[in-house]
Amino acid sequence: MNALLVDSHCHLDFPDFLGREDELLAAMKINGVGWALVAGVTLERFPAVLALAERFPNLCAAVGVHPDTQDGQEADEDTLIRLAEHPKVVAIGETGLDYYRLEGDLEWQRNRFRTHIRAARKARKPLIIHTREAAADTLRILEEEGAGEVGGVFHCFTETMAVAEAALALGFHISISGIVTFKNALQIKEVASFVPLDRILVETDAPYLAPVPHRGKLNHPALVRHVAEEVAKLKGIGLEALAEATTNNFFRLFGAKANA
Repeated sequence: MNALLVDSHCHLDFPDFLGREDELLAAMKINGVGWALVAGVTLERFPAVLALAERFPNLCAAVGVHPDTQDGQEADEDTLIRLAEHPKVVAIGETGLDYYRLEGDLEWQRNRFRTHIRAARKARKPLIIHTREAAADTLRILEEEGAGEVGGVFHCFTETMAVAEAALALGFHISISGIVTFKNALQIKEVASFVPLDRILVETDAPYLAPVPHRGKLNHPALVRHVAEEVAKLKGIGLEALAEATTNNFFRLFGAKANA
């Protein structure tokens, strides 16, 4: 395969990968994965995210506070904008809403999401969106805050076709994870088939959600090839064509410059 893939979302700064960075990058090269985006989840961990992007030319970074994060430093607009000025930081996120694990008044989550969107607009950087059992509010806030001005991606997409259509209408991309390889993930397979070839990305969300045939094991960027193979099959095209399209989409969206 000549066209290289991109893992558009992973967490190589997590403890699972400590000290294994060279091994992981070598595995990427063997499997035709040229680049990866390491997404931030807390401000406390962001220095480790940025250090990886600075160390490896084919890694880039995003800065944000995950919607599940209740403790730690809160992100204000000025902080996000300042951190996003680094040339290896290509996006704001991950950010969004998650009503799955948390209960009660979650207005603080919605306020944080708005802060990230406003920072993204001022920094002129796309957004990486996490949404779980919160699709209606996620779409509403994106529209209210004018997020279509910078666009971005709904990462690790697990929502319905209707949500996919709404996200695309707002100008966002859809990223498909290893879930698409799971036998019973019929809804995600349908979405992967539906999303236009010029608006789709592939990812691992490593260390989570390892694709078949590695399901249940530690996920890592090299395994995005299995995701791409399944998406290509669902779309009735070759892996080479899928790799070329998703990689072009990634660089067009994030404007990242990296050399494998």
